[in-house]
Amino acid sequence: MMESSTHFERPVRIRFSHCDPAGIVFFPQYLVMTNALVEDWFNDALGIDYAAMISKRRVGLPIVKLDCTFSKPSQMGDTLVLSLTLERISARSVGIVIDAQSQGETRFLARQVLVTTSLESGVSIEIPNDIRAALTRFNPAALAQLKETLS
Repeated sequence: MMESSTHFERPVRIRFSHCDPAGIVFFPQYLVMTNALVEDWFNDALGIDYAAMISKRRVGLPIVKLDCTFSKPSQMGDTLVLSLTLERISARSVGIVIDAQSQGETRFLARQVLVTTSLESGVSIEIPNDIRAALTRFNPAALAQLKETLS
């Protein structure tokens, strides 16, 4: 899929393993999908090796705030387009919105706050400079918001 400088998206085919006995996506599976999207965003759009960030650099990016809206069920065989938008960057966190659509309808919408964390100490840390630079290139307006909050 094509990415713009402020938008990242990937298609996801809904599989049997995503569904509950009712035949619809079991809601925690959406969070598994959004985590995979964030990993792809780091690797493919930001140019940051997500696996190395976790395993070698020991920098984590846990969700600390989550707001989800489930608009319409998705079923096995559906293809969702997951779209990620970076809303804001702060000293230690980023705010993202993930919209999952199929056939022009929103099925799921999530607002997440992710915090950079030392996996050694378990405490939040400032966003490393290379990651901040990649985030800024992805959405320059988010950096302007950060500068406003710091002044």
